[in-house]
Amino acid sequence: MEIIIENINEIRSAAREFLKIMGDSKVFAFHGSMGAGKTTFIKALCEELGVTETVGSPTFAIINEYKDGKGNSIYHFDFYRINKLEEVYDFGYEDYFYSGNLCLIEWPELVESLLPENTVRISIEELEDGSRMIKSM
Repeated sequence: MEIIIENINEIRSAAREFLKIMGDSKVFAFHGSMGAGKTTFIKALCEELGVTETVGSPTFAIINEYKDGKGNSIYHFDFYRINKLEEVYDFGYEDYFYSGNLCLIEWPELVESLLPENTVRISIEELEDGSRMIKSM
C-alpha cells in the first residue's frame, strides 16, 4: 500500500482510500518524523469515520477517545512523552489494544514490544517537494 498526498486538500480523499484498504485491522502504528503529518492524517481518518469531536494530538493525555459515526470508540495514542514502559502498563494498555476498537498510535517506537502481533505499521514521510507518502512497512 502506498498513498501520495500532494497537498493538504487531498488528505480527506487519501484517508478514504486508506480506510478502504485497511480491511479488518484494528491497531495501526504510525511512524514518521516530527511534523511528517501523523496527527493531521489521523484527524482526516477520524473525520471520514464520522467523528464530530475535535481530534487533536493526545501528547499530554497520552490517549484520546473519540466516537465514530456509529458510536464505536476510536483510541488515539501519542507515546512521544513516555519515559518508561511502566507508564503504559499503569494506564492498562491491553484494555485498549485488545478491545476490538480502532487504535491509532503515534510514536509507537517507544512501546514496540507491547504492540499486538497483528499491528499494521504505517510510515508517513515528507518528500522533497513537500508532498507526503503513506505506506505500509
